[in-house]
Amino acid sequence: MHFDAEFFVAVGFVLFVLLLGYLGVHRTILSALDGRSKMIADELDQARRLREEAEAVLASFKKKAIEAEAEAQAIVAQAKTEAEAMAKETAERMQDFVARRTKQAEAKIAMAEAQAANDVRAIVADVAAKAAETVLKAETKGQAAADLIAKGIGELKSRLVH
Repeated sequence: MHFDAEFFVAVGFVLFVLLLGYLGVHRTILSALDGRSKMIADELDQARRLREEAEAVLASFKKKAIEAEAEAQAIVAQAKTEAEAMAKETAERMQDFVARRTKQAEAKIAMAEAQAANDVRAIVADVAAKAAETVLKAETKGQAAADLIAKGIGELKSRLVH
C-alpha cells in the first residue's frame, strides 16, 4: 500500500466524521436546523396572519369609505332639499309682504282720497256759506234777517259736510 499525504488526509477526515457522529454533533446540527426552520415557519405564519388582518382592515376601511360617501351624498341631498324649501318659503313670505304692503298703500291712498274729499267738501261748504251769507245780507235787513242767515248757514254747512 501506498501511504502518502492524501491517504492520511482521507483517513483523518473519516475519523473526524466518525468522531462527530459518535459525539452526536449531527443531532445538534439537525436540531439547530429544525429550530431555524420552525422559526421561519412561525414567521411565515405570523406574516400570513398580519396580511389577513391588513386585508380585513383594508376591506373595513373601504366599506367605511363607501358608507361615508353615501352619508355625505345623503347630507348634500338633504341640504339641497332644505335650501330649496327655505328659498320657496322666503319667496312666499316676500310675496305675502309685498301683498300686505300693497294693501296698506292702497288703504292709505283711499284714506287720503277720503280726507281730501272731506276737505274739499268743507271748503266748498265754507265758500257756499260765505256766498249765501253775502247774498242774504244784501237782500235782507234787520234782526230777522240775521236769524234767518244764521239758520240757513247752519243748515247749509250740515248738508254739505255730511
